[in-house]
Amino acid sequence: MYEAILIAGFGGQGVLSTGQLLAYAGMLEGKHVSWIPSYGPEMRGGTANCGVTISDSPISSPVVTEPTSLIVMNRPSLEKFEGNVVPGGLILINSSLVDIKATRKDVRVYYIPANELAEELGNARVAGNVILGALLELTRAVSLDAVEKSLREVLPAHRHKLIPLNRQALETGAALVRRPATAQAG
Repeated sequence: MYEAILIAGFGGQGVLSTGQLLAYAGMLEGKHVSWIPSYGPEMRGGTANCGVTISDSPISSPVVTEPTSLIVMNRPSLEKFEGNVVPGGLILINSSLVDIKATRKDVRVYYIPANELAEELGNARVAGNVILGALLELTRAVSLDAVEKSLREVLPAHRHKLIPLNRQALETGAALVRRPATAQAG
């Protein structure tokens, strides 16, 4: 198993914490992992991305230049990184905020209305976990249970009351891609 995942969006969308959560879950499952953040100087609103590699074997380079999977939370990220995904790879697009379609025909594309689904769950801040749940359903890189356990480690204690909501967000994203017509598979 080898997944090189690039997660990209605006600062404040949880891009870096989503990647950190994914890497931590991989560690809990005994896999080799790397997490490399990249962001501008802005606290919120600037660009942010991170590369996460999860593998059954040692990782030769932690830098994700040719992702097997790409999560894009905003339009600039789709425009910037779509061409980097390996042929046969996967692109998950937050269709709540991205108003264009992917142009690649040699990858699997899913349009996930992550913000709308998160708002339906009662908290827009779990949008990243909605799209993460979709990724995990499609790749099986790590289990939802490992991500839930990771939340206990990554979230500060006063946020642990949000773990059930985050689990629900993960399950919502996973369920969405089990019904591809609902996720607008492209």
